[in-house]
Order: sequence, then C-alpha cells, then structure tokens
Amino acid sequence: MSPQDFDYLKDFLKSRSGIVLSTDKLYLVESRLTPVARDLGMSGIDELISTLKNSTDEDLRTRVTDAMTTNESFFFRDQTPFDTLRDHVLPEIIAARKAKGQERIRIWSAACSTGQEPYTIAMMLLENEAKFGSMKYEIIATDLSTEVVDKAKEGLYSQFEVQRGLPITLLVKYFEQVDEQWRISDKIRNMVRFQTFNLLDSYGLLGNFDVIFCRNVLIYFDQDTKAGILNRMADIMPADGALYLGGAESVIGISSDFKPVTGLRGVYRIGGGSIQTQGAGPSSAVGGA
Repeated sequence: MSPQDFDYLKDFLKSRSGIVLSTDKLYLVESRLTPVARDLGMSGIDELISTLKNSTDEDLRTRVTDAMTTNESFFFRDQTPFDTLRDHVLPEIIAARKAKGQERIRIWSAACSTGQEPYTIAMMLLENEAKFGSMKYEIIATDLSTEVVDKAKEGLYSQFEVQRGLPITLLVKYFEQVDEQWRISDKIRNMVRFQTFNLLDSYGLLGNFDVIFCRNVLIYFDQDTKAGILNRMADIMPADGALYLGGAESVIGISSDFKPVTGLRGVYRIGGGSIQTQGAGPSSAVGGA
C-alpha cells in the first residue's frame, strides 16, 4: 500500500468512525482488508482503495469501515465493572429513582460489539432480581458495525466464545446448544435492544441513561473526538448516573463534566463524588447480596 493510499484510508476512517489509524497499524489494514478485497473479486488492497476513492457505493464504504472496526468482546469481561454495578452503582440509583416514584432504569452499552457486554448485564440483573426488587430495566446496545450488531441480535456463540468468562452455571441456565454453537435464551435476548449507531452522531434520539458502559472505546480516538463523545454523554445523563470506561482510559484533561467516583475504578459521574451502599455482595457479579 502506498503512503498516499494509507493517508486516504486514515482520513476515510477518521471521518466515518472517529477511529485514528496510526502508521504502525499497517499490518491491521492488510489482515482486515485483504479478505474484503478477495470477497469482492479484486486483486488486492490497492484495487480496493482505488475503487473506494472513486465510488459512492455506501455498501462498499460500510464494509470497509466494518472490517476496520475492532470487535473484541467476551462475557463478564474484567469482572469488576459488573461487581461494582451490582453492589454499588445500581443500589444507589434504584433507591434514588424509587424515592422519586420512577420505576425504570436505562442502561446503554456503547460499542457493544457482538453483544457479550449487554447480555452479561442482562444476566446479572436476572440473577439479582430479589436484591433489586420490582425495578424495570431497558438495555440499549449499539455499535457502528452492522455486521456485529446482526450477530449480537442473533445471540449465537461458538464454544470458544462461551468459554471466555461465562460461568458454566449461567451457560447451562441461559443458553441452549445448537449443533456446535450456543444460543442465548429469548428471555435474555428480549432484555436488550440492539441498533446500529455511530458515536460521532447526535445522541438526542437515544434518550437519557442512568448508566453508560463505554469501555475500551475511547482509546481509539483522538483527544477532540474523545471530548465530543464525553460531552454528548454528559448531556444525556443525570448527575447521579454512572459512566463506565476501560481500565486504561481516563477523563483527565478531556472532560470537565465527569469525575472519578471515589473507590470505584473505571466509574465516573458528573461532578464525581462517592457511592455509598449498605454492604457489598459476593465476589462474582452473578450472585446476589
């Protein structure tokens, strides 16, 4: 790939998704776009980029964007965020909503990939119904890639995928085996609403959220794009809402709205502060207190 073609692709991805493609990611371009070129009957990446430059075909543009989107995910990834959600964040938010006569909590899984994160949240909620009481939940899960959103909606996972982080008790309880794959139950699937969404777009139509999971996403954007995303998220969250970021991510120097929540790594809220609850549950997010 010529330097000119790489620069074109870098600008293309930045405008389409906000992703910043550095020069050390040439190997990633080759590994992800070579199969796309092959599937389209092209000789290689050079022809693919040339066609992309001279085409207004939205399907082609979407396919290239999807191929370059990182889609790593697995059930109960990093575990701790789901523990703190169950033991600290949700109990306080639920108490505050009930005090106001509200009966619904809205949770957004941004950049949800193939669905493991929102489905993990749904399983945790079901496993803790006794703890959380009669509160209703709406889980919205979005991703830029139409391909991974379609896979997430289907809820069908390989043996390798269900072995990554998913306790065997939940596999037996909430999945059924289909040939060599596993399909998540309709009860869990019906708790999550998936849709294609670009984090660069306006968030107005999504509504407001009490909890937002945006983990391991901001690391792919430049400072201005990160700031824009965080500003728009702050606009759709109440002061006592909670934002989850990845362990390697921070709002320092990027957002003046969000501050770390004392004692809860990776959790942020508008103005920061602390979250107090009456006791913590066991070390696994699947169990109740």
